[in-house]
Amino acid sequence: MCLAAASFGSAGSATPSTDVFRLDPQVDGTVAVRYVWPDPATVYGVSAEPNQLVRPGRELCVLKFTQKDAPRRSKAHLEAGQTYRVKAVNIHLGQHLKVGGPALFLLEPLPVAHDSAIGSADQNLELKTLATNLWRSTGICELIAQTRNDWTLGIGRVLMIGVGVLLLYLAIGKNFEPLLLVPIGFGAIMTNIPHANLAGPDGILGMVYHVGVETGVFPLLIFMGVGAMTDFGPLIANPMTALLGAAAQMGIFVALLGALALSQWVPGIDFSLRDAASIGIIGGADGPTAIFLAGRLSPSLLGAIAVAAYSYMALVPIIQPPLMRFFTTVEERKVRMAQLRYVSPLEKICFPVSITLLCALLLPDAAPLISMLMFGNLLRECGVVDRLSNTAQNALINIVTIFLGLTVGSKLSADKFLNLQTVGILVLGLVAFMIGTVSGVLLGKIMHRLTGGKVNPLIGAAGVSAVPMAARVVNKVGLEDDPHNFLLMHAMGPNVAGVIGSAVAAGVLLNALKLLN
Repeated sequence: MCLAAASFGSAGSATPSTDVFRLDPQVDGTVAVRYVWPDPATVYGVSAEPNQLVRPGRELCVLKFTQKDAPRRSKAHLEAGQTYRVKAVNIHLGQHLKVGGPALFLLEPLPVAHDSAIGSADQNLELKTLATNLWRSTGICELIAQTRNDWTLGIGRVLMIGVGVLLLYLAIGKNFEPLLLVPIGFGAIMTNIPHANLAGPDGILGMVYHVGVETGVFPLLIFMGVGAMTDFGPLIANPMTALLGAAAQMGIFVALLGALALSQWVPGIDFSLRDAASIGIIGGADGPTAIFLAGRLSPSLLGAIAVAAYSYMALVPIIQPPLMRFFTTVEERKVRMAQLRYVSPLEKICFPVSITLLCALLLPDAAPLISMLMFGNLLRECGVVDRLSNTAQNALINIVTIFLGLTVGSKLSADKFLNLQTVGILVLGLVAFMIGTVSGVLLGKIMHRLTGGKVNPLIGAAGVSAVPMAARVVNKVGLEDDPHNFLLMHAMGPNVAGVIGSAVAAGVLLNALKLLN
C-alpha cells in the first residue's frame, strides 16, 4: 500500500483516503498518516525512524489486522509514494491500533533533498539513563516486552530460531539438502534476532532479497547453473518419456484446488488464487521454480513454500519408494528396458535452441525459466566455452545458492510462519508431491501396457523435477527386485522432462493469473 494512493489537499483539509490509511495535511506542511480501517490492527514491523529520509517504495511499517466485523484482508505494508523526511514516529512494534488514534507518522514532503547536517550540542546523560537505554536495547528486553503484546513477536521469535537450528541439524547432521538448508536455517536465525532488523529494507538480508528474489534474478541464475549440469541426452534418445514428466505435474493443479478448498472450509486459512498457485508449484519438487513463482505471486508465503519444496526434495528417498511399490507389481518393477540410442553432439546443441524458440512462441511467460535453463545447457553442450560452463556449474551457482538460501530464510520470521496457513502449505505440498509421483507411475503403467511391456512403470516416479534424486530412487527401487536392472539413465529422461514441465506449469499459472487480473 503506497502513500501515493492519496493526493494532497489544502492545509488542514482531509485528503481522499485509502481503505486503511488517510493522509491529513497539517498547517506546517507535514502530512499525518492515520489508521482508518474499522478493525483493530497490530504493528508487526516499523522500519522508519525520526529524521530519516525515505524515498519512493521504501517500507515504513507492517500491520496485521485483527479480523472482527470488516472483510478479511492480508497484512498492510505501508510504503512511501514519494520522497519524505520522517518528522515523528508514533508507533512501536507490537502496538495495537484502533480508528481515531494518534497519527502513525508525521512526514515532511521533500521536492528536493540534501545531506548537509548541523552539528548537535553535547548532551549529558545520567548513568541511570544509560543503563536503562542499554537494557531496552537488548534482545532479552525486547522478547519480554513483545511477548506481552503479541506472542508471535516475542516467544514466537525464539520458536523460529529453534526452527532455524532444526534446519541446520537436518542439513548438517542428517545431510538433507545441506546446500540449501544450511543458509536457509541460518537466515531464519538472523531474521528473528530482536532489534537487529536484518530482514528490513535497510538490513543486509532485506537488500539482498530485493535485488535477487523480488526481481526473480536468483532463481533464474540457479536455473542456468542447473542447465549447465544437466544432460538432456536420455530425453532426446527417448522423447516418449517427456509424457511422464508432464504427468507428474498433476500434483501442482490438484494442490491448487486443494488450497482454494481449504480457504472455503477451514477457519483461519485464507488463500487467494495467487497463494494457491504458489502452493501448488511445490508439487513439482523444483525449489527454484517454487521460489520464482512465489516471489512473483505470494511473497509473504515465500519462506514456508521454499522450505516445503526443498524439504520434500530432500525426503524423496523416504516419500517415493512406498508409493512406487504400492502402485506397481513385482513383475512390472523387474521390466528391463532396451539400451538408449546414441545421441549426437549436434542433437544436443539443437535441443536447447529448439526448446527456447518453441517456448517463446507458445508460452512466453515461461520463457525466463526455460531460456535460462537451456542457455546453461547450451554452454555445456557446445564444447567451445568450457570456462563459462564450469563457472555456471560451480562458482556462479554456489554463490547464488548462498544468497538465495539466506534470503529465503529471512522470510521465516515468526509473524509470517507461525500460523495455520503454514500448516496448510506443508500438508498441501506433501499431498501435491505424492500425487505427482503417483500420476507419473500410473502413466508409466499405461505406457507399459501400450508398449507390450517395454516400459518399466517405475520411471514415471522420476517425472518430478527433483534432479537427480528422483532418478536415483527409481534405480534403487528397481535394483531391489532385480539386482541387474539398471534404470538410472532411463529415469533421467522423465526427470529432466520434469524440470521443463514444472517451468512450463509456472508459466501457465503466471499467464492465467495475468489474464484474470
